[in-house]
Amino acid sequence: MLIDLVPPFEGRHCETTTAGTLLRHAGVELSEAMLFGLGEGLSFIYWDSGSLDVPLIGGRVKPHALTEKLAAALGFTLDTQETSSPITAWSNVRRHLDEGTPVGIRLDCFHLDYVRTPYHFGGHYVAMVGYDEGHAHLVDTAQQGTRNRVPLDSLERARAATGPMTAHNLSYTLGPCAEPDLPQTVRTAVRSTAAAFLNPAMRNVGYRGIEQAAALIPTWLERGPTAQLTRTANLMERGGTGGAFFRNLYTEFLAEAQMIAPGKALETACQAYMALAPKWSEVADLLAQAGETGRQQPLDQAGTLLYDLAVRERLAMETLYEAA
Repeated sequence: MLIDLVPPFEGRHCETTTAGTLLRHAGVELSEAMLFGLGEGLSFIYWDSGSLDVPLIGGRVKPHALTEKLAAALGFTLDTQETSSPITAWSNVRRHLDEGTPVGIRLDCFHLDYVRTPYHFGGHYVAMVGYDEGHAHLVDTAQQGTRNRVPLDSLERARAATGPMTAHNLSYTLGPCAEPDLPQTVRTAVRSTAAAFLNPAMRNVGYRGIEQAAALIPTWLERGPTAQLTRTANLMERGGTGGAFFRNLYTEFLAEAQMIAPGKALETACQAYMALAPKWSEVADLLAQAGETGRQQPLDQAGTLLYDLAVRERLAMETLYEAA
C-alpha cells in the first residue's frame, strides 16, 4: 500500500515537513515558513534536568503544539491517537493508510536506520505514506533524504521508545477543513506568537528563557565533559534545536506574511529577525569553541551575546504584538 505523493514535500524541519505532506495530500499548498508561522512555532526554552549532561536550548514550541495550532488556524480537524499497545498503534496507522490517508507519526529517530547521525530524540516527526510486507514508507526532512524506507520492527521500536519528549505511539491525521481568512489568520498567529513570547508561563521560556540561558551558560564547564558543549552546538546549528534555524524560518514567514497582510510592523520585525538570526549562529560557534578548547572565555562571550539577543527579540515581538 503506497499513497502517491509526487512530488513529496521537501522540508527542513520534521514537524512542518510532516504537516506539509499531510496538507499537500489534502490539496493545501503552503510554504514551510508559512506552516511554521501559522503554527505559532517560534519560541525559546532553556530546559535543565538531572537526566541531561548539558541543558537543552530550544528555539521552538514543544512538539505537537505547532501541529495543533496549525490545524486550528487552517480549520482542519486534527485526529490524534496515542496508545501503549504496539498492536493497536499499528492498527491505527494501517487503517488510515488503507483508506488512502497519510499519517503523521511521532517517534525517537535513533531507531530509524536511514538517519545519518543517530541520536536519541523523542520529538521527531515523519509522515507515513505507505507500507509493504516488511517496510514502512516515510517522508522525512530533506536532510534525511525526504523519501525513506524503514523496517517495520524498527518503526515499532521508534514509536514505543521512552525518554524525554517521547509519546505513546502518537499518530494523527488531518481531516476536512474550512476555508480560512488568510490575512486574518496571519495576524492572529503573529499576535499569539508574540504574546506567548512576551508573557511566558515559566521563566525558562520566551525572552526570559534567553536571559536565563545568558546567565547560566557561563557555568557549563562545571558540569562535566566538554564534548557535550560541542554536541549542543551541533544540535543548535545543524539539528535546528535553538540556533539560527528557526529564527531564519520565522524571518521567511514574516517576509511572506507582508504579502498577505501588509503592515509596517511586519516589515520592521522581519528586518529585526533578519539581523539577529546570524547572532544565534555566533552563539553556537562560541559553544563549539568552548567544547573544543575547554576555555571559559567563549562561554562568557556567549552569555553576553544572549543578553543582547533577549533584548532584541523582546523588542521585535513587542512590535508585532502592538500592531497585529
